[in-house]
Amino acid sequence: MKASDGMFLDSVVYVTTQGTQVRTDGGQIIVYDVDGDEGELGAFPTAKVETLNVFGGVNFSTPFVAQANEHGIVLNYFTQHGQYRGSFVPERNTIAEVRRAQYALDDSSELAIAKAMICAKIRNARTLLSRKGVTGTEVLRDLSNHVDRADSKADLRGVEGEAAGRYFDRLDETLIDGWTFETRSTRPPEDHINSLLSLTYVMMKNEVLTGLRSYNLDPFLGVLHADRHGRPSLALDLLEEFRPLFCDAFVTRVVNRGTFTHDDFKQDNHLRDDAFQTFLSKFDGYMEETLTHPYFEYEVSRRKAIHQQSILLRKAITGELNAYHALEVPR
Repeated sequence: MKASDGMFLDSVVYVTTQGTQVRTDGGQIIVYDVDGDEGELGAFPTAKVETLNVFGGVNFSTPFVAQANEHGIVLNYFTQHGQYRGSFVPERNTIAEVRRAQYALDDSSELAIAKAMICAKIRNARTLLSRKGVTGTEVLRDLSNHVDRADSKADLRGVEGEAAGRYFDRLDETLIDGWTFETRSTRPPEDHINSLLSLTYVMMKNEVLTGLRSYNLDPFLGVLHADRHGRPSLALDLLEEFRPLFCDAFVTRVVNRGTFTHDDFKQDNHLRDDAFQTFLSKFDGYMEETLTHPYFEYEVSRRKAIHQQSILLRKAITGELNAYHALEVPR
């Protein structure tokens, strides 16, 4: 099956072909070409799928949505270019005690968890730069030490903001000739590196959302990001520790290995259709690569590591652990 028709690795399915419909038949999830003549494009065992990501003009049959709800399959909706639009989350018997503990967190407990996340983010940023041969990053070491002295969320956001600026000032040094990064820009991304960063952050946020929901945490009630209608603040909080060594490392890899060239981008800096499908394939493979988890001390995939951080976060919230252990990879 072509990458453009869908991809299946582990429990996550991507459907990018426009004009298709997702159906169910005999315990299988079927991707069917409605507009063309190709018929069935792919079939996946319903019992093994946990998440289905669809991009652009892809539709679901009503029986499939009912099956997704019954089997606990999360459906994530993106634009054709990868901008997240929303999710269908199955009805499940959430653990009331977990939600009560999360809603009852006081400011000092939230700040302690947020400090762990931001400290890991800053140290992971320094680790990434070091692995790419960038020296003179002592300022990031000093800023990670300043995290412990922050006595409010506002102070912590200030430290994080300064560290992010210092880090992005050096990110250009991690790229091969022909690629440059001047400053972080979003809506819209002003260059090709920013476009890849934004797309990767969106995909990783989706992974984090899935992890949090798997362990009955409310992704919209954060510990650092301010509450805002429609903003998954806790997912954005947890995403922070994954940005340097998962997201930014992935972008520098696909650029430095020549996976993409500047010709793969359209005038608006979005990836062309074929390149976007390549991105999804590379990202999914990347998430299946393994690392030694620093807390559990055994090999896990990056996708599994996100779920394990969701478990550790839940245990910290419910008091099963005295502190949250953020994912910090040693240099």
